[in-house]
Amino acid sequence: MSGLFAIAGLGNPGAKYAETRHNAGFWFMDELARRFGFTFRNQSRLQAETARASLFGRDCVLFKPSTFMNNSGRAIRAVSDYYQVPAGNLMVAYDELDLPAGIARLKAGGGHGGHNGIRDIFEHLPDHEFLRLRIGIGHPGIRDEVTAYVLSRPTSEDERLIRLAIAESAGALKDILDGRLDFAMKALHTPEPGA
Repeated sequence: MSGLFAIAGLGNPGAKYAETRHNAGFWFMDELARRFGFTFRNQSRLQAETARASLFGRDCVLFKPSTFMNNSGRAIRAVSDYYQVPAGNLMVAYDELDLPAGIARLKAGGGHGGHNGIRDIFEHLPDHEFLRLRIGIGHPGIRDEVTAYVLSRPTSEDERLIRLAIAESAGALKDILDGRLDFAMKALHTPEPGA
């Protein structure tokens, strides 16, 4: 991969949602900011909080949409157009109901899996072959409880596991930026001995 690389984390803006499961994508972006020492600033014309940073020698734009989750595609499209980022140079991090807390998975392309944020990105981007970092938050077990579940704070143990998966994902970023997706996937998808 060459050129500018964009990393987006999905979530809902505002203090009301900051600690909720649905904001796992924002948590990932905040972990990157902490590790690499950059600061997000609001860019209202792009409908996002953005930062520019060199990560492992790769020029990156990092951003958190300031739209709500269900309108994430507007910000993704605005940033992608402004910085001329092709889908192959875009990674989107978000919460995943179908993975347990403590598990993260990386994939390129595929469907939206029923995730409203990804569904909206599909509506705004013509090319759906972007990278997805799916951060497991677990499932409440009952479909009617999903909305309340994702918009609530995880248990302390689940939060610990989610943040552990986020840290492991951040640790795989060098391979991702180097285009070594197979190595990054193997690192994330292989359980630790005894796990």
